[in-house]
Amino acid sequence: MARVVALIPDLLFGSRVQGMLTAAGHEVELYNEEDLARAQAPSADVFVVDLASDDIDGATLVESMLMGRELGRTRTLAFYAHVDTGARQRAQEAGFDLAVPRSRLAREGSELVGELASS
Repeated sequence: MARVVALIPDLLFGSRVQGMLTAAGHEVELYNEEDLARAQAPSADVFVVDLASDDIDGATLVESMLMGRELGRTRTLAFYAHVDTGARQRAQEAGFDLAVPRSRLAREGSELVGELASS
């Protein structure tokens, strides 16, 4: 399965995502904003980033990593609050491979990660 780095400052939701992905056979490293400096997204198959967090600017982070070629072949998955109408557009402009509402990640996260990792 896939090796996943997830940058999710919300500990409760992050644990939920980690549990779901681990149960599906993915290897998951969960980071919050304090761990950002040591996050090793390039060594992952998929980098999952929370765009709904006030603690980090995930779109700017990934855009910068893509411009600096730090992500290599790592695929990127953003999630956002469904009420944030501009988040999907910000994700697309930043260069994420896929951006979905938080509720979809909660329902289909393991499938989405699997699809990204195999593409």
